[in-house]
This record gives sequence, C-alpha cells and structure tokens, in this order.
Amino acid sequence: MIDRAVAGRAQPESTLLGPGDDAAVVRAPDGAVVASTDMLVEGRHFRLDWSTPDQVGRKAVAQNGADIVAMGAWPTSFLVAIGCPPSTPVSVTDALTDGIWAEVAGFGAGVIGGDMVQAEHLVVSITVLGDLGGHAPVLRSGARPGDQVAVAGRLGWSAAGLSALLAESGRFPELVAAHKVPVPPYESGPVAARAGASAMTDVSDGLIADLGHMCTASGVAMDLDSALLEPGPELSEAATALGRTRSTGCSPVARTMPWPRPSPPMRRCLRAGGGSGRSWPVTACRSTAVPGRAAADGRASIR
Repeated sequence: MIDRAVAGRAQPESTLLGPGDDAAVVRAPDGAVVASTDMLVEGRHFRLDWSTPDQVGRKAVAQNGADIVAMGAWPTSFLVAIGCPPSTPVSVTDALTDGIWAEVAGFGAGVIGGDMVQAEHLVVSITVLGDLGGHAPVLRSGARPGDQVAVAGRLGWSAAGLSALLAESGRFPELVAAHKVPVPPYESGPVAARAGASAMTDVSDGLIADLGHMCTASGVAMDLDSALLEPGPELSEAATALGRTRSTGCSPVARTMPWPRPSPPMRRCLRAGGGSGRSWPVTACRSTAVPGRAAADGRASIR
C-alpha cells in the first residue's frame, strides 16, 4: 500500500531525499522550519457516507496547510500517517492518497514520508513543514491596542454545510462542498505577514473562538461590530431553512454603510484574499479590564 501511495509522485526541489529510506531529508533555506500536525478520525471528523476518500484526503491537507500559512510561512513538505481496518478496499486508500497528493501539489510541495498501519477506524494524521522565506513568524501573541482586525475567507460556510448534512436536507451544495473540502485563502497568510500583520491565526474553530486564543496570547480584548459580519444570502437562506440562528462565523457582504478604512498595507493584504475569499477590516483591537476575550457587540458570540 505504501508503494502504491508514493509510486510515480514528483517531489519539489526542497526535497533532498524522499520516501524509501528510514527518514526524509529536506532543505531549510533560512535555518528555520515551521511544523504542525493534525489528525482526522472517521466518525469524528468525517463520514464516508458523506465524503469521498479523495475529499477526506484534500481536507486533511487543507487544514494543516492553513495552520502553516497562518504563521506567515508556506508549506513545503508533508508526512502522512494512515490507519485503516484490514477490510478497507484498496480503492479507498488509493483515492485517499490521490486526494492528499492533489492538495499537496497545489502548494508546490511533496509528500516526503509517512506510515500505514492497521486500525479500528480510518485515521489520517498529517504533519506539515513550512518555510518562512527568511522572515520572522507571525504569532498569535502580537496583537496590540489600536490594531485593525481583518478576516480573509468565507466564514461560516463549513459549519452551515455540516448542519445541512446533519439535517439530511439535500440542499445547499456550495455550503456542503465547503465542509467536505475547505478552500482556505492560502496566499493571504504570507501576504498579510509581509504587509506587517502584527498577529495572525487560522479561524477554522470559529472566528470568536480563535480570536479568543489570540486575545489570551496577546493580553488584549477584542469587540467586533456584528453589523460588519452580516451573513450573505447563502448563509441566511440556509439558517432559515435549517432553523438555525446567526452563527459566530458569518460571510461578510458588501453593505451601503461605510466600512472602516484599512491602512495601505492591509488593503494590499485584503486584495490578495479576493474572489470568494472576500475580506474587510472589522473593528479596532483594544485593551480592556478583562483581557483574553473576543466578543461581538460585547457578547461572546453572534446569535
């Protein structure tokens, strides 16, 4: 199975030694490597009656890649560990690895090694290595009073897609697709870092939750204006049909009201997240007597 997973796959120039030995060897041009790992477990993070193995593979890579770009780095190498029951058809593992390689190729990166073992359920664990290109990493702990808060990407789509799947509605294919295979605005991370972003974080756990982590690390509090996070028509329609209220992740949409004016570096960063990954500044980051908290209109969530 391992041979099938790596046969005929190309490696980028950063890979000095790929699969086949006891360990891989990769270049670290500036002497620093950014690393992250994540795991998907069948029944907990995905269901094969909802997603194809190819989609599971792409999702596993996407969520790892998003963590790397949130540091201002770019993914260069991936290590993949797969556990599966002995009854798993070869067609499933083939499709799973095809999806992994396809998403990895989008970064111009390679799968440099990994492992396959027998397990009770299908499990995919991926470790990703990234390159900072000679720049310092952008941490969660850098937010300061007066900073602008900006978001790139379509907030709330994955959560809405999951709700549609759980409700067995058979509707909202775009939202469902966003849950099955996330499409993070990868380029926005390094662009924001070069534009001078003081702190960054991936928001896959939800805007309020992940900004809360940033607040704790930075010792500040953030109060977002929910009027600037009004859900788009796709989310509004889904919320009505599925009997859900407004979520903490809302798709920003253009409004007739004036937007806060971003700084020139931030405008460049936000343009980089254009297309479906629309972005706008939201509000100011300010210190309060209760640091470590992110809220919308003073509330811990938008309901």
